[in-house]
Amino acid sequence: MASTVGTTIEWYDFFIYGTAAALVFPSVFFPEASNFLGVLASFGTMFVGFIARPIGGILFGHYGDRVGRKSTLVITLLMMGAATVLIGLLPGYRSIGVAAPILLIVLRMLQGIAVGGEWAGSVLMSMEGAKPSRRGLMASWPQMGVPLGVLLSLAAVKSSAGATGNEFLTWGWRLPFLASALLIAIGLYVRLKVEESPEFQEVKNQEKVARMPVWEALRTHPRLVFATALVRMGQQAPYYLFTTFLLSYGTEHLGMARDDLLNATIAASSLGLITVPLSGYLSDLFGRRKVYLVGLVGMGLFALPYYSMVNTGQAGLVIGATVLGVFLHDLQYGPQAALISEGFGARVRYSGASLGYQLGSVIAGGPAPLIAAYLLQRTGSSTAISFYIIGCVLLSLIALALIPRTREVPSSADGRQIADTAEAVL
Repeated sequence: MASTVGTTIEWYDFFIYGTAAALVFPSVFFPEASNFLGVLASFGTMFVGFIARPIGGILFGHYGDRVGRKSTLVITLLMMGAATVLIGLLPGYRSIGVAAPILLIVLRMLQGIAVGGEWAGSVLMSMEGAKPSRRGLMASWPQMGVPLGVLLSLAAVKSSAGATGNEFLTWGWRLPFLASALLIAIGLYVRLKVEESPEFQEVKNQEKVARMPVWEALRTHPRLVFATALVRMGQQAPYYLFTTFLLSYGTEHLGMARDDLLNATIAASSLGLITVPLSGYLSDLFGRRKVYLVGLVGMGLFALPYYSMVNTGQAGLVIGATVLGVFLHDLQYGPQAALISEGFGARVRYSGASLGYQLGSVIAGGPAPLIAAYLLQRTGSSTAISFYIIGCVLLSLIALALIPRTREVPSSADGRQIADTAEAVL
């Protein structure tokens, strides 16, 4: 519960920025740029957060493997909250000139560092206390922070937009950022109550704490670190196209209403509250790789039909396309935490999992909206974006084959029989 609540709040803060980057920031922080350059610059500041995530993974991975999971998670939560509230207080370009986008970039970097240190700690706090036969399910619970964070952020934006009306672009957009202060207080209350991870506590009791855990993870698990980064390409890049980029693409290119696009993302994220833990549970039955493989192949096959549905501009088809796309994402995202973390020993698990996972953010989710905006500008068509998704999926398929196999313990004799049958069918 502590892992999931804290992760939800962190992702609320991270995603509220993405929503504002698509709808608000071009006019507030880049008003003198053209529509295309304003969107590109806004998504560029968003990308800064992804670049900073490996820094957070290295920094907090080091202390997470040396000091403990709990203390690092408290620090990341405080850092994220402070950066988010300050963004809500930041004057726009017309008030302080170029200092506004510069300060926005600095605060976005702090957000990226915080969320970079958050993921592995929250996953390990949940997974390391679970039975081996339930690790897929337990590790998937903190992953629900993503759909929960999206829902909270979109609900905050819709409520603020409804309450402030025409003033939303002037000052109403700041309210969801300022609301983070209350959420951080709740998250801290929950996290300060939780005990340390039992596996790390055992390492500490046996005096086997790694002196340089990041270096040790790279030295002992180099293939796993880089395969972890690449395996996220087919999961994370499409996700940010289906959520963040969709808001810009739908309003600017298709002329759709903002609320229809927000409703599509809300519907998809609501489904994620079921499909993320369900796919984690299925990975305990069938194995991590098999569930992940189904999601990857489905994503590659859906890349072209997705934009065919979205380009109709009909709200129902756009919602259906987004829901199906995010469902295929969830089939990968649910088992992903256990798939990545189980390959590392407890001495370096925080560092190794953080580093690989956050490197994936730099090459996958961060540049995805930028690349999509560029491809759309150059070709005037969404077809190139679909082939970009297919390319990401192919890279992930190669990486999945490179991730070393670990013991995946089915939860029962029936589970073993089902897993054996599924392997024979595949």
